[in-house]
Amino acid sequence: QVQLVESGGGLVQAGGSLRLSCAASQGTFRAYAMGWFRQAPGKEREFVAAISRTDSREGYLDSVKGRFTISRDNVNLYLQMTSLKVEDTAMYYCAARPSLSPNAVWTSPTYDYWGQGTQVTVSS
Repeated sequence: QVQLVESGGGLVQAGGSLRLSCAASQGTFRAYAMGWFRQAPGKEREFVAAISRTDSREGYLDSVKGRFTISRDNVNLYLQMTSLKVEDTAMYYCAARPSLSPNAVWTSPTYDYWGQGTQVTVSS
């Protein structure tokens, strides 16, 4: 069982930056493909970024390409967010799923483990 804990959210002005982190309660992420999703009030959960088990591939929502970067080490997943926009405001969740494929990324919310979320609010 993998428990995920996000941190790093907060209130930031448009154009600013934040770095989200997601820590594993035990063990490492190395057997898992990972992803970040977000959900704004009244909207469905939305894919943001994903990374393959071996870090060989990344995937991004079109609207965050060039602004957000997903990365990780053995025990933390990160989402570096720059040039933030008001429309990026949402609760951000990290997710993990075991992956036999070294290169697959998943953009749908078919992940086995989820964190509780960290709130990102971007003001104009």
